Amino acid sequence: MHRFANPGRFLRLADAVLPWCAGLTAIALAVGLAAALFVAPADYQQGESVRIMYVHVPAAWMALFAYTCIAVASAAALIWRHPVADLAARSASPLGAAFTFLALATGSLWGKPMWGTWWVWDARLTSVLVLFFLYLGHMAISNAFEDPGRGRKAAAILALVGFVNVPIIKFSVDWWNTLHQPASVTRIGVPTIHPSMLWPLLLMGVGFTLFFFTVLLLRMKSELLAARLRNLRMLSVEGR
Repeated sequence: MHRFANPGRFLRLADAVLPWCAGLTAIALAVGLAAALFVAPADYQQGESVRIMYVHVPAAWMALFAYTCIAVASAAALIWRHPVADLAARSASPLGAAFTFLALATGSLWGKPMWGTWWVWDARLTSVLVLFFLYLGHMAISNAFEDPGRGRKAAAILALVGFVNVPIIKFSVDWWNTLHQPASVTRIGVPTIHPSMLWPLLLMGVGFTLFFFTVLLLRMKSELLAARLRNLRMLSVEGR
């Protein structure tokens, strides 16, 4: 891990990984969307509206995964003062917020025909909404101080404190009586979803994950290059 605290070494790694990650992202999403729209059958109860699942569920998975990545990177930044880990946490935050918003929006669109309402203050829905606000808070607080170091430290602490919401989201449907259905893919034993629907869903999950890493690397690379450019400008000004 400490080897990649060097920005130059990280940039070389990103340059090597990005083309593969971007190519696999395009393939996984293209095949996954085609399978979700044209291969997977309609649900016997929900009809064609079940196809929202192929976007909603991977977006919800990524909302939790991105925040977990932010919490791990924030811990590394606080404990070892790892500069690239701190950059990864700040770069992942807008992506996680976007996934969370997508999960909330598609869940609302799916909930209207299934539940008869756009929104309920269900334990799962409410905890995901809290997660969205945590993302917004993380982005806001990292830029709320004149001293960038203080902002980064405050954002890292918020990420670690807010991580308690992740298991609440995961297990809320088991701990409380909620309207949201329990897990059907990650449950212990055989998933309660037919293989004809399961493999397109998992493929979309892989595509969303690869998309996250592709954009994350691009954001981190652009931030590092921008910082290097600022340093060069400062050196040129001082040289005059």
